[in-house]
Amino acid sequence: MSFAQKKPTVFPAQEERRRFQRVKVHLLGRYMLPDRREFPCQIINMSPGGLALLAPGIGNVGDRVIAYLDHIGRVEGKITRIIDNGFAMTIISTPRKRDKLAAQLTWLANRDILNLPEDRRHDRIVPRNPIALLTLEDGSKMTCRIIDLSLSGAAIAAENRPPLKSLVMLGRVQSRVVRNLDDGFALEFVHEQAAETLEDAVTAR
Repeated sequence: MSFAQKKPTVFPAQEERRRFQRVKVHLLGRYMLPDRREFPCQIINMSPGGLALLAPGIGNVGDRVIAYLDHIGRVEGKITRIIDNGFAMTIISTPRKRDKLAAQLTWLANRDILNLPEDRRHDRIVPRNPIALLTLEDGSKMTCRIIDLSLSGAAIAAENRPPLKSLVMLGRVQSRVVRNLDDGFALEFVHEQAAETLEDAVTAR
């Protein structure tokens, strides 16, 4: 007499671990909880479907989190569990963005294994000429100073802050205002820029 084999129960967290191999990475970043508090963080492992981070401000399971990570950019998801000195969260993204994230994580993992130099394409730099022209959604223009920038965004020092989520032009680079800083605001470029033309593009008038 034979018995049909029961399939093991797969919980969401287990399924996520099966679908995506997590890799150990050491990335710095910032994240925002639903109450709009922001904190610095360090990622300790990550896959295209989720990540675990060390963080000073811990929310509740189910809370929505938006994070901005060095080399990766913006990710968002929900807290799935609390860990020592931090939490784990899902990453909600389109299949295309998930494929891109998988490629980025593969590169980062290989870089650590092979002791490759830091990926200069995503390092933040201070431009030789930090003064730039910002065009707002209503067409008005303002002069600003670039604190630093990377291929995916920039930190801007300015007296006036455009509305969050508004589209602006930094030089000739279309950008979105993603968060406020103590002395200005942060931009995320709509399209990742080329290293060779980055400084000329953001300071173009």
